[in-house]
Amino acid sequence: MTVAIQIRNAILSPAWVCFLWIGMTVGVSMIATPVRFTAASITRPVALDVGRVVFAALNKAELVALVLLLLVVRIAGLTRKWWAFCAILALIVMAQGVWLIPELAARTDVIMAGGEPPPSYAHAIYSSFELVKIGLLLFLGFSALAEKS
Repeated sequence: MTVAIQIRNAILSPAWVCFLWIGMTVGVSMIATPVRFTAASITRPVALDVGRVVFAALNKAELVALVLLLLVVRIAGLTRKWWAFCAILALIVMAQGVWLIPELAARTDVIMAGGEPPPSYAHAIYSSFELVKIGLLLFLGFSALAEKS
């Protein structure tokens, strides 16, 4: 197999998009965010304000990753299974961007104004979606690698 064919096959495999997306999500959601709240020099309102900006940017990057994944799945002519999983990912990313991130940002505004927002399940739902997204992307990424071998 020539190098050009190997490069083409690698680009047409959704594995690279899945693993890139996992890296972004794990880096922000599972590493940077919890660590931010352990820094002694950062107040809770500042950490929340930074988080609001970071998660809005992550959501935009995830939309780009979703579009890339959809393009690769379409160009590679993959099965309906792939489209179903992509639809689940799309629903998660949209729910986070349209519902959860704005709700969490509003809670941050209340805290920054010196108040305490009422109890909410928004963080738990967002975190659950992150775990489902990461699990699904791992499954898809390794499935794509297995299909190529």
